[in-house]
Amino acid sequence: VPIAVVFGPGSVPVDLPRPLPFRDVQEMEISVNLRTSVTSRYEMIYRSSTAQEEAALAAGTAQEADAALRPLQDASLGSLTMYVVPETSPLLPEGVSVYVGKHRSALVRAGGSLAALHTRLRQVTQVMSFTASSIAAALSDRTPNGHLSPDARRYLKSSLDWDIEGAVNRYVKPVLDKLSLVANFSVDSQILYYAVLGVTPRYDKESSSFLLSAHSLPHVINPVEARLGSSAASLYPVLNFLLYVPERSHSPLYIQDKDGTPVSTNAFHSPRWGGIMVYNVETPASTQTSLPLHVDVDMARVMEVFLAQLRLLFGLSREEVPPEFLLESPGNEGMADWELDHLLWAHTVENIATVSTTLTSLAQLLDKIGNIVIKDDVASEVYRAVSSVQSAIAKLSMGHLHAAFQASKEAVTCSERAFFDPSLLHLLYFPDDQKFAIYIPLFLPMAVPILLSLVKIVRETRQCKKEPIKMD
Repeated sequence: VPIAVVFGPGSVPVDLPRPLPFRDVQEMEISVNLRTSVTSRYEMIYRSSTAQEEAALAAGTAQEADAALRPLQDASLGSLTMYVVPETSPLLPEGVSVYVGKHRSALVRAGGSLAALHTRLRQVTQVMSFTASSIAAALSDRTPNGHLSPDARRYLKSSLDWDIEGAVNRYVKPVLDKLSLVANFSVDSQILYYAVLGVTPRYDKESSSFLLSAHSLPHVINPVEARLGSSAASLYPVLNFLLYVPERSHSPLYIQDKDGTPVSTNAFHSPRWGGIMVYNVETPASTQTSLPLHVDVDMARVMEVFLAQLRLLFGLSREEVPPEFLLESPGNEGMADWELDHLLWAHTVENIATVSTTLTSLAQLLDKIGNIVIKDDVASEVYRAVSSVQSAIAKLSMGHLHAAFQASKEAVTCSERAFFDPSLLHLLYFPDDQKFAIYIPLFLPMAVPILLSLVKIVRETRQCKKEPIKMD
């Protein structure tokens, strides 16, 4: 991780080991299991601020300083810039020692001594870069069971005004544009009428409402999913975000957690599947109200929940930060630049581990099947996978996150092409016993006459040997 520590005017600690600028390297080993570990290296450059940076740090608020500093800093993926400001700086509110911006920089109070500054810088890197837990989650297939948290494995007859196109363009598209480095996305929407949950909610007399308990939530997904068209129409992974409007006889409907308390968002998510939000429509007070009833869905409230679930499903749940930290909201983009880097670190390591597993499995397959024929294009894909994964590791060690991620994606693609090549795939399901089962019925009718002829020849040869030879 390349990190620049920039000292503003009046913030240089008196106990610096040597004059500015200088370079320092810190390493940390992250142990995944007995055989696997990841070594992280933080390459830190300590320097004084430039005149332009000093002008930006003289802004009135931390938000203004963050915006002014963005064009002056290293914007490459994975890099971090820490601006050290004096203890008395008015940029940070009282009681706040660190401000984490929307991009790849942070404002840090000097802290007096170099040891205190190092402690704060270490806390900032744990927030803005990868952590031991995020790397362990990326390598979850190699992590012993029990070592990961659960999050690492995460009809009302009415005319709905469902402005999904406008909501997607306003709330979802900025997030997907930010995630375009990670994957390609397509968004589809549909409306299902008279959809049932498959679970009968319990009526609560005290609140005059219906309740869905936490243990019944897993049974909600299957009946709804059976009516969705997205999973059947796509060959790629699908994330489902459902807004459920309960029928009039079961309204209002609320979700309870394991402790029996109502869930504030009235929503839940299922790891690797998506999320469901229950949207209650106020029942008209007058019995004379004609149906169907026109309902305007508050898309801002709905999308706030769905985007939070999307972050969780992509592994973007924020680590707990110290109370003196102030994190800037990413706004409509849904995630800060440093959060995107956080995701790319984890995906790159995960891709490298996936390639390693795939190629190891392929090598074991080739060892077991002695008469296998490897085509040139399969061998070429294996060589490209190995070359790409070596390039990814080399780029990671140099802190070139974007190039490392692209190389890891190429390695995954090549390794899977080699492993699932049609010329190899049928051998997985064609062992030797099946060969005998197929070929014996073909050759047995031909073999019987040949064997009988051989037996006859042997008998005649024996009889000739037994007959005495006549001498004249």
